[in-house]
Amino acid sequence: MEAYLFYIFAALTLVCALLVVANPFSRSPVTSAMFLVLTIGSLAGLFVLLHAFFLAAVQILVYAGAVMVLFLFVIMLLNLKEEERRKLRTAAVALALVAVGAIAAMILKTVEKSGVGFGLKPKLEGGTADLGKLLFTQYLLPFEVVSVLLLVAMVGVVLLSKKDLK
Repeated sequence: MEAYLFYIFAALTLVCALLVVANPFSRSPVTSAMFLVLTIGSLAGLFVLLHAFFLAAVQILVYAGAVMVLFLFVIMLLNLKEEERRKLRTAAVALALVAVGAIAAMILKTVEKSGVGFGLKPKLEGGTADLGKLLFTQYLLPFEVVSVLLLVAMVGVVLLSKKDLK
């Protein structure tokens, strides 16, 4: 069952990632952002299959939650109009496909020859106790500096996006 779930999540990740970039249904950036949310969700499913539950939760909470909300706010603030469809040049598409195929072949050959992943046993460490202990003892000052920096950035964005009410 785990192998079937892997293939389902992997295929869903690849299809949704392709639809983020080349969406035949709509030219709207909001549609691409929603496909990015689906891509992030299926990646979280792959993390769960690897027993990396913390990474799956962070993937959903941080990326699908916070970052995608930020992307959607930026898209809405920019007020993008529907762009005219550009005609694809056949020669450019053919050259792009050849280049992508060559890069994929090189990557696959390199991974095959390196022997990566054979004989490895996965660690089933999914706890966050050690991470929390490190963050709140040894790295407390950098953690707080980053949180204050994010707060200042958020206040700056709110002030910059306000419209003058004159």
